[in-house]
Amino acid sequence: MNFTFNEDDIAFQDAAHRVCAEVLKTNAARYDETREFCRESLDALGELGFWGMNLPEQYGGVDISSIAMSLAVEEIAYHCAATCSSLTAHFLATDSVLIGATEDQKQTLLPQCASGEKLGAFALTEPGAGSNPAEMRTRAVRTSDGWHLTGTKHYITNGAFADFLVVYAKTDPDQGHRGISAFLVDRHTAGLEFSSPEKTLGLRGSHIYEIGFDCVLPLDALMGEEGAGFATAMEVLDRGRVEVAAMSVGISRAARDASLAWSKERIVGGKPLCRHQGIQWMLAEMHAQLEAAKLVTYKAADARDSGQRFSLESAVAKLVASEAAAKVTDAAVQVHGGYGYISDLPIERYYRDARITRIFEGTSEIQKIIIGRAITA
Repeated sequence: MNFTFNEDDIAFQDAAHRVCAEVLKTNAARYDETREFCRESLDALGELGFWGMNLPEQYGGVDISSIAMSLAVEEIAYHCAATCSSLTAHFLATDSVLIGATEDQKQTLLPQCASGEKLGAFALTEPGAGSNPAEMRTRAVRTSDGWHLTGTKHYITNGAFADFLVVYAKTDPDQGHRGISAFLVDRHTAGLEFSSPEKTLGLRGSHIYEIGFDCVLPLDALMGEEGAGFATAMEVLDRGRVEVAAMSVGISRAARDASLAWSKERIVGGKPLCRHQGIQWMLAEMHAQLEAAKLVTYKAADARDSGQRFSLESAVAKLVASEAAAKVTDAAVQVHGGYGYISDLPIERYYRDARITRIFEGTSEIQKIIIGRAITA
């Protein structure tokens, strides 16, 4: 892997930085305080083509490398992790279409997703099937009218705000995970019920919902081939884990930078806080953890572009970067002392936002299972 970013990668990161500094940074605290959905920030990114970062040019995407995409996701999370969460949830939906849909479905839907016209949601998780999607109970039964979809999905980011949902359901329960299929469901389909947005610890501007299904879908709502849903979802999650790693890096970087700036301004014992060795050690550990997280994230992004399977690299990146985010944001609160515990500064928000990165797209424990199986195979 070449650790020197090319001009296109840097240019895309710079573009992300500009829009984030102008729009996202000013909205982040408001979203957190009011729990308002991050629509304004998402739309600002959509107008500049960032909704299509993960898509090839033939479907309206910007056709950038996964390294450039990771750098952009990192920049977005640095300024507003809630907006980053909603955007990457959109990527899970559009990745599902890119990987598992028919060519007609791709041509019809993806250009609208890339342009910022249609927002997607990825509906896989259920109340009784989180870490093991193969245990899902949502059913899709073929009828003379199409598909009768019944069941419940939980923790679905963008849910009620999405224009469409990619819903995973069992079409042949006797086949286990091989009996799972994916469906494209319009947000306004009769028979969908959305809960109120969950009141979350962090990422408060990125809303998650429980969704109930008792609806009839047309036959062409089936995305791609029947029974191919599980394989699609697993490939999508490999890609999503790289994005969670990049998001974790962005949050860690924000916490590290804020702590460095604070330590230089805060005077304790007649000298800046950063001149105390104990604080220097804390800052050094934060920096080292962040640098390690960056390296495994960029390595996983590079592997994503290789065309080969990258499940191991994505699991390592997600595990290392999310665990680093927990340590870095916790240390940031400690460096700031009492000021880190109050909402006048963004430090406690970073701490809360980072917590979910060890849970979604597979918990840290699930990543360890993936890694363990891969290295002992």
